[in-house]
Amino acid sequence: MKTIGLIVNPIAGMGGKVGLKGTDGKDILETAILLGASPVAPARAERFLATLKPVNGKIDLFVGAGDMGEHEAEKVGLEYKVVGSRKGYTTADDTKQIAENMMKNGVTLIAFCGGDGTARDILDVVDSKTPVLGIPTGVKMHSAAFAVNPESAARIAKGFLQNHMQLREVGIMDVDEQSFREGRLSARLYGYVLVPYEPRLIQGAKIASPMTEDELQNQAALAIYVIEEMKPDVIYIVGPGTTTRTIADLLDQKKTLLGVDLFCNKSIIAHDVSERKILEKIKGREAKVIVTPIGGQGFIFGRGNQQISSSVIRQVGIENIVVIGTKQKLSELTCLRADTGDPDLDAQLRGYIRVVTDYREEHMMRIE
Repeated sequence: MKTIGLIVNPIAGMGGKVGLKGTDGKDILETAILLGASPVAPARAERFLATLKPVNGKIDLFVGAGDMGEHEAEKVGLEYKVVGSRKGYTTADDTKQIAENMMKNGVTLIAFCGGDGTARDILDVVDSKTPVLGIPTGVKMHSAAFAVNPESAARIAKGFLQNHMQLREVGIMDVDEQSFREGRLSARLYGYVLVPYEPRLIQGAKIASPMTEDELQNQAALAIYVIEEMKPDVIYIVGPGTTTRTIADLLDQKKTLLGVDLFCNKSIIAHDVSERKILEKIKGREAKVIVTPIGGQGFIFGRGNQQISSSVIRQVGIENIVVIGTKQKLSELTCLRADTGDPDLDAQLRGYIRVVTDYREEHMMRIE
């Protein structure tokens, strides 16, 4: 019988909506909770397990104890075997110990619910001995070990366990969270893992835009067009990235590179905002969202900009989403993606959307 292990990092992703860009470390977790953060991993683990459920009985399911997978499997109604012991506060060592015990039990695939930090913990134990698969839950997800959403992760797991998918070696990336919070992106490659590969269901590694003269000119042309189209008294929720930062540069405003800022009347009215701050500012106001896809991945929501949550998008309105991207970046993407944590909203977002690619130049691109 094929076996699958599930390890849930219960605090993964909690820093996203409150603008902390991660939850590595107990102090940061406590800060996130004080800012109103709530767990996101349980719901995403349940979505994975609910999609996996039809094959339960044909596979053995091992889960981490308590908040690390057991509670989610019990809630979904699956048969499972528990690895480890329940704890009130879990650490990276718990993840590693459970992964090691799952390997000793001969699991065929280890699925983990977390971000790049959790992927590093898994890498430290598994290396390339056992295939792994990331269920995207964290704030930072630069690695190519993650499925595009929890349902896709379950489809990959089922396909692999039924011998329908090949393995591919992919890199595990991570960034320094403190530098990230200070607006500096310091990423490095930590090693490689084996992942079941299906290109439509697995995300690519994040690719930085090349800062060539043509790229910079294209970014400037995009920014000029966006600025010309800005309407008086409308609040613009501007996501992270060098392309969106160019808008602020041309307005002589200081934007946070890796955060979400609010603009009104061509000036920044709030820096590095949380979901709560956005909702407060746009209540009863006309607002628009400006985002740029992540290079190599195509995500416009759900990766690094969780502050622009499903609640924010619903309040703003899908029709008020503005996507901008340089021609070079878009040439490397086959589609755009959205993983807001709200399956119904993700379904509404699917389809074609206009993407501004140059001065008064737009192209239609599909969100899958």
